[in-house]
Amino acid sequence: MRMLFLLLFFPGAVFAGMPHGLHFASVDGGEIALDDLRGQPILVVNTASRCAFTGQYDDLQALADRYRDLVVLAVPSGDFRQELASGAEVAEFCAMNFDLTIPMTDITAVTGTSAHPLYAWLRRDHGFTPTWNFNKVLIAPDGELDATWGPAVSPRSPEIIRRIEALLP
Repeated sequence: MRMLFLLLFFPGAVFAGMPHGLHFASVDGGEIALDDLRGQPILVVNTASRCAFTGQYDDLQALADRYRDLVVLAVPSGDFRQELASGAEVAEFCAMNFDLTIPMTDITAVTGTSAHPLYAWLRRDHGFTPTWNFNKVLIAPDGELDATWGPAVSPRSPEIIRRIEALLP
């Protein structure tokens, strides 16, 4: 209802969704600027190398291979005490065990007062905070939050596939 009101009375209003200027440190060095990814759907997943859900890395890579217009972003986090000690160790673990080519951030906080600004936005504006590793967040090409899923939902589940396909050109 609020959105309808805004559209009726402020037709030129721009709804920015995800804040501009967000970036992550990349596990390979450099940074991943989320503004550079606008215009594409982005599936952001907080990950951990020692988690029982780590096998989902294979599914995340399969999604990226299948949907070239989808960005799958892995965000390793030690918030649940299941991540390796350094980004270099995470990169090596993922290369050896999963042959990942998806972009991956350095180890990043996703909860609490130290949460990365993307996760702070998700908490503040959408009431979403990861409760464990391998939560999935789908950001639409316009930067709006499309959907979230918990760790037990497979990245290749029909509900995630439907949402991704609806956002693709």
